[in-house]
Amino acid sequence: MKRQATIGRDESAGRKPAGRSAAETADETPAPAGGPSPLSSLPPAHMPLWSQVKSALIARIHEEGLGEHAKLPSEHELCAEFGVSRTVVREALNQLVNERVIYKLQGKGAFVASQREEQDFLGTSAGFSGELLGKQKVIARQVLRQTVTDPHERARHLLKLAAGQKVISLDRVLHVDGMPRIIVRTLIPEALAPGLDQVNMQNRSLYDTLRRQYGIVVKRADRWLEALMPTREDAALLGAPVDQPVIGIESCAYTASGDPVEYYTGVYRSDRARLHFRVG
Repeated sequence: MKRQATIGRDESAGRKPAGRSAAETADETPAPAGGPSPLSSLPPAHMPLWSQVKSALIARIHEEGLGEHAKLPSEHELCAEFGVSRTVVREALNQLVNERVIYKLQGKGAFVASQREEQDFLGTSAGFSGELLGKQKVIARQVLRQTVTDPHERARHLLKLAAGQKVISLDRVLHVDGMPRIIVRTLIPEALAPGLDQVNMQNRSLYDTLRRQYGIVVKRADRWLEALMPTREDAALLGAPVDQPVIGIESCAYTASGDPVEYYTGVYRSDRARLHFRVG
């Protein structure tokens, strides 16, 4: 039953009981008025009200099969439905935002968040697609550019190239289950992989190709992350809004002997998945 109630008040007298602090009354569930409260079927009343509202919203999302980006009732509607104050509702919603169950848009309300998978490739020597091999994902690669060129100064420094040495430039968009996930712009020293610019890399793993055809095995990598706004070109390639932040990745990979073999920069669409690291 929907009803109005005031947290921390004695409903039978309409006033706050003497000798009881706000802390003592804040966790109470208001007593039903003319019927059971929507909170009555939730965990015991010793749980804070915001926690009970949070649990009710999680149950609703699962039981009603609300998909990603489905809109939840407004704060006013939730206050009326559960018979609690706006402070309680806001705390419940904030906790759900923190747990990535929902997201909020200013002036528009709360929505069910997409359930993003986790990717571990940044914390390993595996490539982007190699890390996904055991996750039953369909990986597709779209080649944007594949040629021999001169490296820029940053790549020349990290790859320890002498003046005049060329690199093979390979720019690709990698898709996961049909959705663009990351743009990777790779530079490989031409001396290490001659002819790589002529290999069909449309749907091949770069690390697997380096291993099979050139005997190059990546053992470790240095990687740097930063939050940035995509260019219009990158946003279009990723199918993302131009005002949606992405994760910028810079990487230099090495063989077991410490020789640099690959430099890349990546633009990662983080609303599709989260990046996971393990330390220690």
